[in-house]
Amino acid sequence: MLKFNIRGENVDLTDAIRDYVEKRISKINKFLEDNVDATAHVNLKVYKNKTFKVEVTIPLPYLTLRAEETSNDMYASIDLVTDKLERQIRKYKTKVNRKSREKGLKNLEFVPGDDGTEDDSLKIVRTKEISLKPMDSEEAVLQMDMLGHDFFIFQDADTNGTSVVYRRNDGRYGLIEIN
Repeated sequence: MLKFNIRGENVDLTDAIRDYVEKRISKINKFLEDNVDATAHVNLKVYKNKTFKVEVTIPLPYLTLRAEETSNDMYASIDLVTDKLERQIRKYKTKVNRKSREKGLKNLEFVPGDDGTEDDSLKIVRTKEISLKPMDSEEAVLQMDMLGHDFFIFQDADTNGTSVVYRRNDGRYGLIEIN
C-alpha cells in the first residue's frame, strides 16, 4: 500500500492538489504486492516562468521507481508522471517474466496489457573493466569532462570508498558515495 510524502516548492498544496496526486499515483498499487509498504515521495515545483515540475520517487524493496515531468499545467504533469511510472513497472515486470521463463522457473503473473515482447533498449551491448584510481571529486569531474562522459567512477582518496560523479540535467555536478 502506498503512503504519500507530498512537498511543494513555490506552490500552495491545496486539498484538491493532494487528492489528485494521491488518486493518480495510487493507480500503481495494482502492480504492487499486497504486503509491500512503500512511500511515494512527491515534489511539486513552480518556476518563475509559470512551468510546473512534478518529481516522484518510490523506493521499493526490489527497485526504485523515479519519474519527473515539466509542463505548463500541474495536473498534466501529474498525469504524465503517473504514465511514466506505469511504463517503468510494465517494463520491469516484462523483464522479470521473460528471465523466469528462460530459466525454467514457474511463470510469474503478467501485468495487464503486457505482451511479453523483448525490449532491446535494456540489452547490454558492451562490457568494460576499469581500475579505480584514487583521486578527489574535483579531479574526477575534470577527468569526466575530459573524456566527454556523463559520469565517472573513482576511488575517493580521502575515504578509500568508491564514488561516482555525474552531470545533472541542470548542468551542475552530483556526487554519489557508495558505502
